[in-house]
Amino acid sequence: MDKPRVVLGVSGGIAAYKACELLRRLTESGHDVRVVPTAASLNFVGGATWSALSGNPVSTEVWDAVHQVPHVRIGQSADLVVVAPATADLLAKAAHGLADDLLTNTLLTARCPVVFAPAMHTEMWEHPATRENVVTLRRRGAVVIEPAVGRLTGVDTGKGRLPDPGEIFEVCRRVLARGVREPDLAGRHVVISAGGTREPLDPVRYLGNRSSGKQGYALARTAVARGARVTLIEANTGLPDPAGADIVRIGTAVQLREAVLKAAADADVVVMAAAVADFRPSVYAEGKIKKKDGQEPAAVELVRNPDILAEISAERARPGQVVVGFAAETDNVLANAREKLQRKGCDLLVVNEVGERKTFGSEANEAVVLAADGGETPVPYGPKEALADTVWDLVTSRLG
Repeated sequence: MDKPRVVLGVSGGIAAYKACELLRRLTESGHDVRVVPTAASLNFVGGATWSALSGNPVSTEVWDAVHQVPHVRIGQSADLVVVAPATADLLAKAAHGLADDLLTNTLLTARCPVVFAPAMHTEMWEHPATRENVVTLRRRGAVVIEPAVGRLTGVDTGKGRLPDPGEIFEVCRRVLARGVREPDLAGRHVVISAGGTREPLDPVRYLGNRSSGKQGYALARTAVARGARVTLIEANTGLPDPAGADIVRIGTAVQLREAVLKAAADADVVVMAAAVADFRPSVYAEGKIKKKDGQEPAAVELVRNPDILAEISAERARPGQVVVGFAAETDNVLANAREKLQRKGCDLLVVNEVGERKTFGSEANEAVVLAADGGETPVPYGPKEALADTVWDLVTSRLG
């Protein structure tokens, strides 16, 4: 079978060196990659490097190999075009249809999915001109990944950092796998919770659960690849940030409630994939609870945590908002889940059987998605991304 053909565009920013890692991941996973740098980017990484790593010729000009019409053919034959890093200048040219070099010509002729991974200083990313260009590109069907927050050039820190190349690769892989040029979550804001809350008992101990957060992260990655603006509220996962997601870090159920209510105010979809502790200690010990010889430990009194899923289902922040819950059950799985769906009032409930060696920490999952209208969608054992895509398919059918 022919290898998937990927065009890797590289524009002139300091983050250009990180595209070498993205190129390596693409080639090692079986993709035929043609690197198309801008002339400015060659100040950071030379053409010889791109040619050696990709195994393909490298050019910046439309005048090279004119008999092959590369400014037309490269875009026409591509299965995916990804630009990483995409500078403010490159985004502006792409949004306005300018074509003064080989990369911008390629973008005009591409009829395949296009992914932009912006990288620039915070002020440039937040400038109204850049924001309008991003809106334009997304409206036309491109996936524009939100930049990461972190160290920029010099002493600057803020939003504008190129996401981790491994995470950009995951977005590209998902876009290629779907093979759809128009992302179906474009223009939508989705809020996803992931991980497990921890309820402090004293400064060194807590009540928690086994949730790894991997299913929530799979939901975030697939939503980004389908064009959504993603807010990921993560609880104690330790996982690498998915490219394109705005990350909110919390620890306890009370903190999760505050973060979800805030983020849900303008969200089209809220997915509560986090494992939320039902109870917390009624008293927090300021010092470590000591073990005393000859004495039994004092009983730990528990109080209920807020029921976040029921609250946001009952009081939708905006009309048409879709709410998805998760149910982890150990016995009477479907019966308990159907009762929970009715009690919580959400639109969809993803239910799976869990245990010490089931689901938690695994790369795979098996579930049934129950719907408030009586629908029931089984998802066979497989990658958590497959379950995530099934959830988004069901969500998009319910969005106005």
